[in-house]
Amino acid sequence: MAINAQATQSFVPIKEVQGGIVVLKDDSVRAVLLASSINLALKSYDEQKAVLAQFQTFLNSLDFTVQIVVQSRKYDIRPYILELENRANEQIEPLLKIQTREYMNFITSLTEQINIMKKSFFVVIPYTGSVLPTSSKGFGSMFGGGDKKTQAANNQMDFEEKRSQLEQRIGVVQQGLARIGVKTAQLGTEEVIELFYKTFNPGELGQSIRTE
Repeated sequence: MAINAQATQSFVPIKEVQGGIVVLKDDSVRAVLLASSINLALKSYDEQKAVLAQFQTFLNSLDFTVQIVVQSRKYDIRPYILELENRANEQIEPLLKIQTREYMNFITSLTEQINIMKKSFFVVIPYTGSVLPTSSKGFGSMFGGGDKKTQAANNQMDFEEKRSQLEQRIGVVQQGLARIGVKTAQLGTEEVIELFYKTFNPGELGQSIRTE
């Protein structure tokens, strides 16, 4: 059955990604932060309570919404196996070569029996703002081609204003999470595109997405 690519794209709410900023079809913008994790199981009871209290304080301090996305993906063991294969071929000692290949077989067998998952944590920060007029009237409409140039200028001004406001929100979120011990890094354009590709094509990568 033929699939209409244009019809499929109509379900994707993204217009473009510019400088790591996601522009949706309604002209609102999003920034995506990759966040580190904290293993509460390794902390004492008092430390766990302190972390949870700080996280609650952080959420209550926000005057805008954020979205927390947990992405679980089956760990791709193939690059590691290939590296072991190369090391085995480079081994001069027969015993070390045998041990390396036995370890390779063990890892391969283990991953076939147990799904080893890799979790990634993302924080999505939105900003909508006001939309500047996309068309001009009066003097601009009297000259051919003037409307397109004015519209492009307005669109760029609108984007820069939204990016400026969004960067302020990014700073607030990064500072708040840093107090808890969570490190964050904003995704660039290529990283954002890769993330959304994997999100909209989960069957190819054996992953699941959970949002909060």
